[in-house]
Amino acid sequence: MTEQFAMQKGHNALGALPVWDLADLYPGRDSSQFAADLQRAKDDAARFESEFKGKLAELTRTGKLLEVIKRSEALADLTGKLGSFAFLQYAQRSTDPDRAKFMGDTNEALTNLSTRVLFFELELNRIEDADLDAAFAADPELARYRTWFAELRKAKPYQLEDKLEELFHDKSVTAFSAWNRLFDETMASLQFEVDGETLNLEATLHLLSERDEKRRESAFHALAKTLKANGRLFTHITNVLAKDKEIADRWRGYEDIADSRHMANSVEREVVDALQAAVQAAYPKLSHRYYKMKARWFGKDKLNAWDRNAPLPTSDERTFDWETAKSTVLEAYGRFSPALAEVAAPFFDSGWIDAPSVDGKLSGAFAHPTVPSAHPYLMLNYMGRSRDVMTLAHELGHGVHQRLAAAQGPILSNTPLTLAETASVFGEMLTFRSLLEKATDPKQRFALLASKVEDMLNTVVRQIAFYTFERRVHTARRQGELRAEEINAIWMQVQAESLGDAIIPNEGYDIFWTYIPHFIHSPFYVYAYAFGDCLVNSLYAQYEKAEEGFAERYFELLKAGGSKHHSELLAPFGLDAKDPQFWSLGLGMIERLIDELEASSP
Repeated sequence: MTEQFAMQKGHNALGALPVWDLADLYPGRDSSQFAADLQRAKDDAARFESEFKGKLAELTRTGKLLEVIKRSEALADLTGKLGSFAFLQYAQRSTDPDRAKFMGDTNEALTNLSTRVLFFELELNRIEDADLDAAFAADPELARYRTWFAELRKAKPYQLEDKLEELFHDKSVTAFSAWNRLFDETMASLQFEVDGETLNLEATLHLLSERDEKRRESAFHALAKTLKANGRLFTHITNVLAKDKEIADRWRGYEDIADSRHMANSVEREVVDALQAAVQAAYPKLSHRYYKMKARWFGKDKLNAWDRNAPLPTSDERTFDWETAKSTVLEAYGRFSPALAEVAAPFFDSGWIDAPSVDGKLSGAFAHPTVPSAHPYLMLNYMGRSRDVMTLAHELGHGVHQRLAAAQGPILSNTPLTLAETASVFGEMLTFRSLLEKATDPKQRFALLASKVEDMLNTVVRQIAFYTFERRVHTARRQGELRAEEINAIWMQVQAESLGDAIIPNEGYDIFWTYIPHFIHSPFYVYAYAFGDCLVNSLYAQYEKAEEGFAERYFELLKAGGSKHHSELLAPFGLDAKDPQFWSLGLGMIERLIDELEASSP
């Protein structure tokens, strides 16, 4: 199912950009293979329910639980393949009503059939600990799932009666899933008028890193105008989803508004609280300090909001065509480990990457793992900037991680979001270090350092600010529906705290919270980026100290997927996320890069 769409402006200069070939999943939406697999999934779910519901405790005592888990994984792989295909074809052109309907119908069918197997995890949590421990001792293969069972057990206090769980599950189609889809389709259809040119969201955001200040300012005002015109809808979506989450949290008995996310991430609340506190305490010596320096480099007292991501006057404005981007990233991966480049290579010549920015395509970038029996797909909106090369390195890291973890199977290959960012950020770091080593011109080296610092600030400071914003919005929503002006005010307050007084809060910036998709799709996800960046900074410091044997340990971490807790996976590197000094290590690397910039400042 390879389709050609109208390419973005400048496509020819970037070379032939790859698009997905989804035939590895299914030949097309109307294919007999898709219809047959959907029917098989429905039949398998019905059989699974009739054969195992109400019998898991007995099957555990008789040594047959592993068989049930394997059956569950086979069904998960099949339904995951169906759902992945439906989503990926939609992501390419979310404004196409046929694609949207196909995804909606598929999701509804998958939700209906999965209701039949909802009992599985609920019933597993009712098995006596002694029976489960005995089963683990008797069967080493079953014992592989011990970490997964431990995570299930953590959810036990928040588990509802089975019928209520079925109700929550069934209504997801008309609850948060429906609002997510409305947000995506609205965003994909928005148009922004910049100096007489009509652009989509991705292209307009791209202009905020243009060298021409007038062009940046025009893009900023275009974003503010269109987003504000749609502010009422985005405010309503935010209110509904925050209330929906509050209802679920209240029924389940979660104490903190982010506890369900922490549980899904297999990370303790105190670890995230320590991360948030450490980053907020570092604002003055990181973001506040850097943006004051950047203002000086631009000959200004303060920067306008549209200057925050502006390239430096000395920056390298090369356009990286696709082949150059590909070779740059693969070379950096290969220098670390030829095996890493070998795992990454198939993405480029197998239809696993969709790179062009086209109207109707979802904005941003992602790596979709699909299912272990298939392979991941990467989505980019490639524009040829150095930041786009880093995005390629980032998403490719996810893809490599997902490929390596696939051998764990459908259950254990799922990596918690906190560790899921490890390979992506590490891939960025490898690519950055490779580019930096090749930079012989002091001005180019300075610009590369500054660009990396800005990326780190966007990943650590900005994402923790996002997390803080979400916490305040969800907390305030519990007191009643929020007006747009109230959400805007929270946004501006958090931005001022995190960016410092070197950034001017220009009129119109107050509505910029509306286009952040993570607030809609994955509440409180954003701290995972900061977690991953600080973790990788600490990992890379260990790599620089003792390179020998590091790659092998790193591969073992990636191959583990979600089969081990983060504490067990980080132990071979001498790292512990519960140690208050852990975050200081990661933040210290950013501070040292800022020190280096200040020392070599023009």
